[in-house]
This record gives sequence, structure tokens and C-alpha cells, in this order.
Amino acid sequence: MAKTRLYIARHGKTMFNTIGRAQGWSDTPLTAEGEFGIKELGLGLKDAGLHFKEAFSSDSGRTLQTMEIILREIGQEDIPYTRDKRIREWCFGSLDGGYDGDLFNGVLPRIFDKDMSKLSHQELAEGIYRVDTAGWAETWEVLSSRIMEGFTAIAEKIAAQGGGDVIVVSHGMTIGTFLWLVDHNTPRSLGLDNGSISIVEYDDGKFTVKTIGDRSYRLRGREILEERENEK
Repeated sequence: MAKTRLYIARHGKTMFNTIGRAQGWSDTPLTAEGEFGIKELGLGLKDAGLHFKEAFSSDSGRTLQTMEIILREIGQEDIPYTRDKRIREWCFGSLDGGYDGDLFNGVLPRIFDKDMSKLSHQELAEGIYRVDTAGWAETWEVLSSRIMEGFTAIAEKIAAQGGGDVIVVSHGMTIGTFLWLVDHNTPRSLGLDNGSISIVEYDDGKFTVKTIGDRSYRLRGREILEERENEK
């Protein structure tokens, strides 16, 4: 049986990413720069000779748009594709769509007595839950459970088919949370770049983090585009 590998990409750069707003369950499309970055990623994945068994993303528009570009560039648009709301981004409740600075440098620091960068995922989630005035944010238990359930369902589905590689598009904080749930040595403040790839293996019911935030596929795709331009 082949190993089951999840190639987990963070979606391309969006309008809210660009102007520093907390996106969460709100949604904006990829910018032209964001689309180009994912084109680079797709070309890099294709150049690496990767063939994916299936594709999975959250149900957010920005991940769907990202996946569409990836599958087109790698020439694998016909593989099975599942949208799963369990691998959505964190929900910031009433602060969803607000400026990152207001959330992480204004509202949240008022309820903590330590450096925000030192907070655990659980502390951060509980803080967001406390300051949310709309009652939309998730508790840590709900948040961590749905993220783990989502990625586990993907891995178990592919493992049951004999294993193989799959492409998954999700969100920065969701990916970071999943990596930490798998390996608590993973730092919280990863700063995963848009279009980066994290690889997680699943074998005999256990996940192993192999790569975090790899930008080499995008960089290779950029080289390919530059080579094409120079050939003109």
C-alpha cells in the first residue's frame, strides 16, 4: 500500500490579505497577484511530476478559485474534487472582516496579560470567542475538533483506496492549527505564505508532518515562467 500524503496549500493572496483584514468566514477573491502566484504553484507542482489522486478544499470562494487554477495548471482537472466546510478558516465572529491590527493589536490584547505572539492556539481561540459580540465564533473544542475531523476524513478516504497523494487547499490559521494538533512542537506563528505547501503523511491511523510552508514549488514555477518569457 502506498503512503497517503496530503499536499496542503494555503490559498492565493486575496483582497483582504492585501489590505490586512481578518478574513475568517468572510470571503474575498484572489487579486491578480494572487492568481499569478497560484499559477506559479501549479506549474511547480507539475514540474515536480506530482499526480494527485483527488482534490479537496474548504467551501470558501478563495480556496475554490485557488484549486481551479492549480488543477488547470497541472492538467488534472478531471480528478475527483470535494469541498469540505470542516477545513474552513477560523471564524472571527463579529470581528470577521475587520482589520488585523484592530483584532490582534487592539481588542485581544485587552484580555491577555502576555505577549500576543506567545499565546497558544487554544488561548487565542478562547480570546476570540470571548470578544465576539455576535455569538458566531467557535470554542476551541469545536474549532479544533472540526479541523482535525476534516483532515482525518480526507486521509482515511484515500488510505482506504490504497493511499496516494492528494492536493488540499485550505487557510493559514486552519493549516497551522492542524499542523500543531499533529505535532505540538509546531510553532503557532508560522506565517504561512499564500501558495506555500505543507506536506503531512498518514499511515496506520497516524499523521506525521513532513514539510511546513514550502515555497519551492512556487519559486520553480516562477523560474519556468521566466524561462518561457526569455524564449520569446
